[in-house]
Amino acid sequence: MKQVRLGRFPAAGESWQVQEHPAKYPHEYLREGTAKLLTLFHPKDGKVRVKGVQSCTNQVLHPWLKQELAEILQSLPSPAVPMSADETRLFWQQWRSHLSIKFTLPQELPALRMLLVCDNLAGHKTPEFVVWLCAHGILPLYTPLGGSWLNMAESIQRILKRRALAGQHPQTPQQIIDWLEAVAQAWNRHPTPFEWGGKRSTRRQRAQIRRQHQVGGSGACTDSPIPRNPASKERLCSCQMTH
Repeated sequence: MKQVRLGRFPAAGESWQVQEHPAKYPHEYLREGTAKLLTLFHPKDGKVRVKGVQSCTNQVLHPWLKQELAEILQSLPSPAVPMSADETRLFWQQWRSHLSIKFTLPQELPALRMLLVCDNLAGHKTPEFVVWLCAHGILPLYTPLGGSWLNMAESIQRILKRRALAGQHPQTPQQIIDWLEAVAQAWNRHPTPFEWGGKRSTRRQRAQIRRQHQVGGSGACTDSPIPRNPASKERLCSCQMTH
């Protein structure tokens, strides 16, 4: 089914204003400070955990991450089939097989329960924090330098920032924090799952389209060719002129 609307129609703006009275901003902007958004994002269900802060030192980041990750682990089901120590270590190593830089795994490893994708920052690589992650069955995977676009948390942060701050003029860092956290709560009421769609995914889609068979009349495709009527083919062949 398809519906077509012709003609010009207005697009919704960032805010509604009385006609001939557009929104105005002060001619001077006083920088009263900045705010940062600590983010944990689960792409499969689209839910996000955030905390607004004015500084992001390890003393602020690590306690928050440990608390949130511990709550997530409690909600996960226990491993169905227990594995031996050698099998557990091999399972951990499989997820690190293609990494160019690897940290040393502890001698005793619990069952692997979570993969944590982190930016390549020094605060994410402190020995105390990495040991805590491994002790709780969490394997940290770091994006390469200049590869923050590989972390899907960047996308959800962009959405939250746009919804909270676009067209607004906050006065204090705490106001920014309150708006960002409120938008995150609203997002979690109806979250949208994310799927990876990088360059390789785009190439696979193009290859899949080339393997499909187009049908006339629209951009529709089929996985297998639609056979033509053999009678019409024979009729065309009988009318073909030869010399």
